[in-house]
Amino acid sequence: MKKLLQCLVTSLAFFALTVHAAGSTEVVYHIDDAETQGIKGLRNICNHLDVSPQTKIIVVTHANGVDIMMEGAKDKKNGIEYAPLVGALKSRGVRFEVCEITLKNLNLKKDQFILDTEFTPSGVVRVADLQYQNYFAYIKP
Repeated sequence: MKKLLQCLVTSLAFFALTVHAAGSTEVVYHIDDAETQGIKGLRNICNHLDVSPQTKIIVVTHANGVDIMMEGAKDKKNGIEYAPLVGALKSRGVRFEVCEITLKNLNLKKDQFILDTEFTPSGVVRVADLQYQNYFAYIKP
């Protein structure tokens, strides 16, 4: 009976992984520096969705990466404003999350961010949880 139960549990776990793998791809993009990753990361996400539109994407920002989510923020190299690019990706189903620890450390307020920005208690913990618990692929542009 014990062996039968072990076999059943193993089969169910395999089935759950197979069903998950058969669904759409889930990806977490990790941005912690807007200056080096901002525009490049947003373009990568756009390209990703152009090729695989069913992909579920969550962008987690912390440290200097939260700058891409701030109202009126622009890329320092070419002056491109982040908000319209983020808005276009949101309309395609991309979720953007900002680390609340970063807000506290940089003395930022939630109302300084683009409308409908989502917040997470810890960006690093969120990235780890998405990878481990939800089987999200990890990309750091």
